Amino acid sequence: MTIAEVSKKFDISADTLRYYERIGLLPPVRRTSGGIRDYTQEDCNWVEFIKCMRGAGLPIEVLIEYMELFSQGDATIPARKELLVEQRGELAQRIAEMQAVLNRLDKKIAGYEQWAPKTKEKLRRPVD
Repeated sequence: MTIAEVSKKFDISADTLRYYERIGLLPPVRRTSGGIRDYTQEDCNWVEFIKCMRGAGLPIEVLIEYMELFSQGDATIPARKELLVEQRGELAQRIAEMQAVLNRLDKKIAGYEQWAPKTKEKLRRPVD
């Protein structure tokens, strides 16, 4: 696939894909004889993984560290697992914090819904 196709498929700009490759977040993508990036299914799997992890809020630095460990082979499996376990804990904490905010918003909205009918009635009455 070309960079334009991958960009469209994953809704990521071509500049972002080039940036990810430049900083080592995405493994080097094979190129055609004309120098055009030619993404394989494996490359697309990495793009999908990166997009998912970034969407969950994982820092780029953590993902670069993960990629560096991955490139070193199976000997780094325990370190990769530990890194992901740590990130999972941080994500679970953020989710809990966001759930608390969501609950608070729900209570506020419910309060306004109780108040709103009274307001609508006042607005319907003719003004003196």
